[in-house]
Amino acid sequence: MHVVAVACPQRVVAGDLATPCEVFGRARSPSGPMYEVRVCAASARVQAEWFTVEVPHRLDALEDAHTIVVPGVLEIEGPFEPELLLALRHAAARGTRIVSICTGAFVLAAAGLLAGRRATTHWAAAPALAASYPDVEVASEVLYVDEDVVMTSAGAAAGLDLCLHVVRRDFGAAIAAHTARMAVMPLERPGGQAQFIDHPAPEADEALQPLLDWIDGHLEADLTVPALAQRAAMSPRTLARRFQAQLSTTPAQWVLRARVRRAQVLLETTSLSVEAVAEAVGFGSSATFRQRFRGQLGTSPSSYRQAFRGPVPSIQRTA
Repeated sequence: MHVVAVACPQRVVAGDLATPCEVFGRARSPSGPMYEVRVCAASARVQAEWFTVEVPHRLDALEDAHTIVVPGVLEIEGPFEPELLLALRHAAARGTRIVSICTGAFVLAAAGLLAGRRATTHWAAAPALAASYPDVEVASEVLYVDEDVVMTSAGAAAGLDLCLHVVRRDFGAAIAAHTARMAVMPLERPGGQAQFIDHPAPEADEALQPLLDWIDGHLEADLTVPALAQRAAMSPRTLARRFQAQLSTTPAQWVLRARVRRAQVLLETTSLSVEAVAEAVGFGSSATFRQRFRGQLGTSPSSYRQAFRGPVPSIQRTA
């Protein structure tokens, strides 16, 4: 039987600890369970944010594990237990598959297992991972990264995605689909982490900011570079230089991002059709809108609406 060892650091994220136990514990065929799940740590007790966990196994349980899962940690700066880091290094040297959930990537990075690799973590922690470990290629807009023997996932729900991906790799789509149904979640979610990231618009200086404010209020207008330059009383070349110097982007990219941001709001808060949203934010056609939206967020407008739309207030009519 395939052995999955969940290696808990101190100050573990409780939900991340439960995720691999639930997913791998529910994976079964008609003949029985597919995985043996062990929860282990350097000490008998592990502190989570709101409670203490009594852990049944020590780190020697990693020695014959086929897969090791490291849950997220509350303090990404560490320090992490030296015994845990050493055990992970030894496991990697043996060729054991090692998986992290959310900020567990920081533990893998501290053990040196992400050097020269592509990896991800929660989007809010991605800049810190890139800054602390410059030898890691941080992919902040994906749900998970499969580097074969080392795998990393984004925030909590993405840990479910990655664990199901592991089940599918180990035992095929049928077992993975059954496991997903038991966990009451889709086998695959559309899009990546980009759709969950908050992208506030940066501010520019007093010469450029009025133009940016005008763009946000007139997304359906002609927002080509010549039109924007004329409105700002600048040459197109000067306008492009200002955008690059202050916003690190081009006018066209700024307009695209502004239109997509507004489209997100409309998809979340109104019942407008996709075609009507495309027209409202200035895309020439719904096909162009869908292409640009997916290019920015990695998912379709319809899938985004399904994932994020809240209740739309009904209109009260009075006589």
